[in-house]
Amino acid sequence: MKHLIKRYLAVIYEALLMLALALALTAAYLMLVGDASQGWQRLGLQGLLWLAMGAYFVRCWVVTGQTLASQTWKLKVVDQQGQLLSFQQAVLRYVLAGLLLLPAGLTLWWALIDREQQFLHDRLLGSRIRELPPV
Repeated sequence: MKHLIKRYLAVIYEALLMLALALALTAAYLMLVGDASQGWQRLGLQGLLWLAMGAYFVRCWVVTGQTLASQTWKLKVVDQQGQLLSFQQAVLRYVLAGLLLLPAGLTLWWALIDREQQFLHDRLLGSRIRELPPV
C-alpha cells in the first residue's frame, strides 16, 4: 500500500505541474490569438495543451522513464523487461492514460483492486511503475 500512496502523491504533484504548464501556455495563447472560448481558437488551445503535455510525458518516459514528479518520489516507468519505453509505447501510454482518466479517473481507481497495484493503462499496455531504491 505504501507504494500505491507514493504513486498517488506523484499523480497529485504531476497534476500541479500540468496546471502550471496549462496556465502559462493559455496566457501566451490568449495574448497571441485573443478570445479562445469558442470555435477554432478553443480547439487550437485544447490541441496545444494536449500536445504540450504529451510531449513532456513522452519525452520523460522515453529518455529517463521519470517525470519531475516521479523523480521526486523515486518512481520509474518501464516495460515488461524493465527497459525504458519506446517512443510508440510512450505515446500509447499517454493516449490511453488520458482516455482512461475521463470516466471518473478509472485508471487511478483500478490500482486499488489490481493485484500489483498497477494503473489500468499500465496493466493493459504491459508497462510498470517501479519503485527505485533510495540513494
